Amino acid sequence: MRDWQRELGLEPHGEGGFFRRIYTGAHEVATARGPRPAATAIHYLLDEARPSGLLHRNRSDILHFLIDGGPLEYVTVDPAGALTRTVLGPDAERFLLVPGGWWKASRLTGGARHGLVAEVVTPGFDYADHEFAPRTVLEEFPHLAADLRPFVRT
Repeated sequence: MRDWQRELGLEPHGEGGFFRRIYTGAHEVATARGPRPAATAIHYLLDEARPSGLLHRNRSDILHFLIDGGPLEYVTVDPAGALTRTVLGPDAERFLLVPGGWWKASRLTGGARHGLVAEVVTPGFDYADHEFAPRTVLEEFPHLAADLRPFVRT
C-alpha cells in the first residue's frame, strides 16, 4: 500500500483524516459572505489511524472523487432531514456530489485500510463557510440520532 500521507504531504484535518489543498482558482466570485475563489480542491485521506470524519456542512457544493482505496461510506443529511448513505469504492460509486448546506460525514467501511479522495469545492472553500455539527443536531433530527451519533463530537 502506498504511503499517501507522506507522498502527498498530507496533514491532520480538523474533521478527521488528513488533507492538503492542491488547487485554488485564480478567479473570485461574490458570495453573501464575501468573495471566494471560483473553486478549490484538496486531497483527503482516511486511514486506519483516522478512519472517519466528523459531521459537518459547508455553504458550497463539494464534489468527491475516489482516487484510491475504499470503500468509503458517506452519510449525508439534506436540510429536510433525509439521510442518504453512499459508498465510494472500486466496486461502487466513484463520484459523489454533496450540495451546499447538507450535513456530511465519511468513514472507512468494508474492511478498507485507506480511502483517498479529491474534493472540489465551488465556490471555493473558506473556513467561514464551514460548520461542525453541534450535539443539538441529534435533537434536531431525533429520527437520525443513532445514525449520526458516531460522527458528532461529544
